[in-house]
Amino acid sequence: MSGKIPVGILGATGTVGQRFIQLLEGHPWFEVTWLAASDRSAGKTYAEATKWRLNTPRPKNIAEMPVSPAIPEGAPKLVFAALDSTAANELEPLFAGAGCAVVSNSSSFRMVADVPLIIPEVNGDHLKLLQTQKWFKKGGFIVTNPNCSTIGLVMALAPLHLKFGVEKVFVTTMQAVSGAGYPGVASLDILGNVIPHISGEEEKMETESRKLLGVMNGNGVTPAEILIGAHCNRVAVEDGHMESVSIKLRRPALPEEIISAWNEFTGLPQKLRLPNAPEQPVVYEPAQDRPQPRLDIHRGAGMATVVGRLRPCTLFDWKFTVLSHNTIRGAAGAALLNGELLKVLGYIH
Repeated sequence: MSGKIPVGILGATGTVGQRFIQLLEGHPWFEVTWLAASDRSAGKTYAEATKWRLNTPRPKNIAEMPVSPAIPEGAPKLVFAALDSTAANELEPLFAGAGCAVVSNSSSFRMVADVPLIIPEVNGDHLKLLQTQKWFKKGGFIVTNPNCSTIGLVMALAPLHLKFGVEKVFVTTMQAVSGAGYPGVASLDILGNVIPHISGEEEKMETESRKLLGVMNGNGVTPAEILIGAHCNRVAVEDGHMESVSIKLRRPALPEEIISAWNEFTGLPQKLRLPNAPEQPVVYEPAQDRPQPRLDIHRGAGMATVVGRLRPCTLFDWKFTVLSHNTIRGAAGAALLNGELLKVLGYIH
């Protein structure tokens, strides 16, 4: 036995499931011992059930591992879930009710009052909500991470909200095709094109951001009083969500103060030295034409948010550009960091 905590991946054959496998290889605390997917994959080896689509080799031990049915029997106590919302609605409560800690990347339960929606650097204290979940006394619970576009936005907003207060936000996204999963957007729809609609995305950014930046109030979260308007677009970029952001602050700030707030921002993951925590979670890139997906998405091993082009805004106070890796920081890496925080805080044994 390795002495590591056994973990499972629910929805292991999909894009985010594969990213979980990649990020968990050689993890100092966790070891993948169970994979589950749909009925058409169950009973096959992982190699037989999937076409590996990442740019690192599929781990040999994973390739030979059998794919189990998506039922709690035989699952380890810690499960990372990479399910679409329809499957998550049914399966995540089933696993939580069976005593599993479900660390979810799905949107299904993010806005449920007793479910923590977590970015560890921003609102790790919201994990206290777990104690109000009906499954908690039996050892089961659900924790979620935000939408892939919300994470980059909130990582950039949190240091400013903490120091100056954020009153209004206007954001336009340019989101990579990998955010749509595989096969995602048809090539003849996206090549040489921009699609100005991603179902549900704008609403997620506007509501999730307020919950993430809100404060604990007894057994619930009071959302932040911030007005947020979002426009979301799909563009022909493989990985990396870019966002053009304008903000109005509650108190004045100089540009050097804003940049310092970003570069000096840290949280629980850095304090606790979690394995997947970037040393600097928000990085300001001073070059005039940065950040760019091709050059900057792998900062902090894909876990850092890169900000650039800070300048005055004629409508609000300031405007800037944000970039984050949508399948690492925006999906599997976000959930993995949540799992690491849960372990250190004693929610997972």
